Amino acid sequence: MKTYWNYNEGLTQLNEWQPNCWIQVTCPTDEDQQMLEEQFSIPDYFMSDISDADERARYEYDDGWMLIILRIPYVKEIRSRTPYTTVPLGIIHKRDVTITVCYFETNMMIDFVSFQQKRGEGFTDFVDMTFRLFLSSAVWYLKRLKQINMLIEKAKRNLDQEVNNESLIGLSRLQDSLTYFVTSIRGNETLLSKLKFKLQIDELDADLIEDVNIEMSQARETANIYSNILESTMDTYQSIINNNMNTIMRTLTSVTIILMLPTLVASFFGMNLVNGMEENPVGFIVAILISVIISVASWFFFRHKRLV
Repeated sequence: MKTYWNYNEGLTQLNEWQPNCWIQVTCPTDEDQQMLEEQFSIPDYFMSDISDADERARYEYDDGWMLIILRIPYVKEIRSRTPYTTVPLGIIHKRDVTITVCYFETNMMIDFVSFQQKRGEGFTDFVDMTFRLFLSSAVWYLKRLKQINMLIEKAKRNLDQEVNNESLIGLSRLQDSLTYFVTSIRGNETLLSKLKFKLQIDELDADLIEDVNIEMSQARETANIYSNILESTMDTYQSIINNNMNTIMRTLTSVTIILMLPTLVASFFGMNLVNGMEENPVGFIVAILISVIISVASWFFFRHKRLV
């Protein structure tokens, strides 16, 4: 889907492309991709790089075209091993042509357009728009991290009541999401530090870059904190599970020993040997009493040792 925006005086939608407008492309089809390549002569590999979900944050020049790939947060609507992940957002620019391409429909881009329309100022140029996208991505990383923290706390409350596989698997999936977030945020920070020396920056852009650095740093530190907390939580519950397993095995071993002793007595009197009890009318009762006494004594012994 293609949308044309006039960003010089606010953010208003256009019916067709005009010089110095912003072309927003979301979930492009083959026809959209072909149109962009034919109408603007964009290098064909730009689109293939953006479509790669694992493409790292970077920039590239080719025949006057500049490609910037930014990693932005994305929430998968369907049930997935990593519900929170990151996807590439491509920013393509050459003179009076500015295009953003994302092969996923994200809340960040919807909110970005809505916020800029409420702001009513638009963008001064391509550089201003680029760094505002960086700022928006950092803000949305913080929003998603808060949601992840709420899910972590919910899983911990469930585990406090009962250690179950579902909650542990949920924590493991959130750990994967935090790993993606930390890696992508670091990549964006590295990209931002390089673009500061590659783009023509004025005083307003410098102030905006400072805001982006603050938000990016906060997002990275928050993600690291949540990741460390989650790792510590997983280690704690793993220790609890191991301790519970050891307790169960110790109890089962003690019960096995208690049951084995009467069996030993029965085996002793049941052997085909002379033991003086063959003709005794109370021999069977004596064997039962000996078994009971040994079992009770064993039970009190293991109880005293806190093994049962």
